[in-house]
Amino acid sequence: MGLFSRREKPPKSSSDPPIQSSYSTASVNSSGSRGASIVNRISASSAAGLSSTTTPMSPNGSNNFKMPKIDLPRPPDPQLDPAGYLRSLVAVRERSRFVYDKAMRNELKHFDVDMSKMADVVSFVTNLIKRDYDAPYTSIPPHGRYQHFCVGGRDRISQLLSTWPEEVDSPERCRRLIDLFLVSVLLDAGAGTQWSYKSNENGRVYRRSEGLAVASLEMFKTGLFSGDPSNRAQVDKVGLQQLTPEKLAAGLQSRPGNEMAGLEGRTELLIRLATALENKEYFGENGRPGNMVDHLLSHPSTQASSLLIVPLPVLWSVLMNGLAPIWPPSRTSINGVSLGDAWPCQSMPQPGSSSKTASLSGSADDWESIVPFHKLTQWLTYSLMQPMQSLLKMHFAGTELLTGLPEYRNGGLFVDMGVLNLKRDDMERGLQNYSDYCRRTGNKGVEVAPMFEPSDDVVVEWRGVTIGLLDLLCAEVNKSLKKELAGNEMTLPQVLEAGSWKGGREMAEINRPNTKEPPILIDSDGTVF
Repeated sequence: MGLFSRREKPPKSSSDPPIQSSYSTASVNSSGSRGASIVNRISASSAAGLSSTTTPMSPNGSNNFKMPKIDLPRPPDPQLDPAGYLRSLVAVRERSRFVYDKAMRNELKHFDVDMSKMADVVSFVTNLIKRDYDAPYTSIPPHGRYQHFCVGGRDRISQLLSTWPEEVDSPERCRRLIDLFLVSVLLDAGAGTQWSYKSNENGRVYRRSEGLAVASLEMFKTGLFSGDPSNRAQVDKVGLQQLTPEKLAAGLQSRPGNEMAGLEGRTELLIRLATALENKEYFGENGRPGNMVDHLLSHPSTQASSLLIVPLPVLWSVLMNGLAPIWPPSRTSINGVSLGDAWPCQSMPQPGSSSKTASLSGSADDWESIVPFHKLTQWLTYSLMQPMQSLLKMHFAGTELLTGLPEYRNGGLFVDMGVLNLKRDDMERGLQNYSDYCRRTGNKGVEVAPMFEPSDDVVVEWRGVTIGLLDLLCAEVNKSLKKELAGNEMTLPQVLEAGSWKGGREMAEINRPNTKEPPILIDSDGTVF
């Protein structure tokens, strides 16, 4: 197949199994007035003319809805609460801008920047979009986990929904999908080159993100994550507490010759999730991720609107604060407050002197040297919004705050296409790291590439500049496709889905056909990427 030969289109709505949804007057696992209130608000949104759902995650669900002006809460003042600020979504784009601005002046510490190659990236991504979608490209879904469940053109989520009894109403259907999506995203931290998954349902073999999606779905359907014998189709704290590396390895088919990278880290992450689910405010009495639906629907900011509109920072707070216990204690912190996916970077402003670098465990004075990414939390946000938007007709104000995901596919696109070029000293150090890794693990090193740990300044700088480059890419792709877009404009999540993430993967396949790995490897613990 030629590089820009037409790929298989996403599954059409008309071929999907019918969705059995019931807007009943009582909500499964909700009780009293709260359950009735939830369903009443969902019904009111439906009656107000918001999107109707023909597929479980319809990409066009909210295209005709004009968001009223919603005042979003301001992030904490970094001078007064640096940890709170760095944990906010606003901080991701604001702080990474420092790295991006240095890249535009070709002043990065670890990469030489050639912006003349950006036109090639725009052309490549534009042609990918033209190859896989028809103008005016409104059928492109936003980036999210749902698409991975549709590998092979089979809409497994639609099929899953059709298996549940009609009396399972829309709020409970949404809870179940959030349960599934959250665990699936947490497991999706890079599978490694050796691992694949053979579906128990159709016998086909899947790899990487799609393989992890199919594997997590099949484990979910067996009830592996449920502690309630009466409902296997859920994730709860009791079920997660019973997980072991052996159980997860069996579910993922991880074994000698088919090892899942970072299996221990993934297991520990899910066990720590059980602790996080003890938070009853967010996750209810039975500790289910899906119970965040009830929290969002009953939140004062949601109740303030006559329509079902949730300020995005409210969902962000649930994910950042509610899931805070899942992050390993070794991550970056300020005055004992864990920041999650945030790291000191030499290209950021350095407190005190130009040579000072913040440590992973720093004081409040170090906050300016730290760049936050919160990649997994943003990936969760993108993914969890999909079932809530579709099944509950929920809208989110402030989605423009979300950034491109600073991970190895998006970042690898700019390295493989020559925009970012690793400097010689770092290349030599990375290659030595990879040699040491191969010796330590027995990896044969079929295709050699520089390797670094997630906290390495090379990786942090790479991720920081990737966020700005993705914003630029989105703007330039819209300019390139202006005529075909016919007055529309592609959103950043659509460009991520149809262009940069897919483009990064396909460039990896071209340049490293045996391993299909990114141009810079991450010695991952299974919890970052």
